[in-house]
Amino acid sequence: MKVIEISCVEVWRQVSNYLENDVSPDLRERIEAHLRACAHCKAVVDGTKNVVRLITDGVEYELPEGFSQRLYYRIREK
Repeated sequence: MKVIEISCVEVWRQVSNYLENDVSPDLRERIEAHLRACAHCKAVVDGTKNVVRLITDGVEYELPEGFSQRLYYRIREK
């Protein structure tokens, strides 16, 4: 079966569905072929996997005192 190319934009649109195994077998094959050839999209998918792992691992991290105030200040400045 010939795999039809898929664009980077379409891969980005489908990252969540792909990671949740909520794409058709044909689309999964197309995305995986793209990821084998495109280092940028592979990094996007790998980074997204890492974020999902960090969010769902249940570990809480203690933030340094004053972190929230500094963050809000920097956001307001931008």
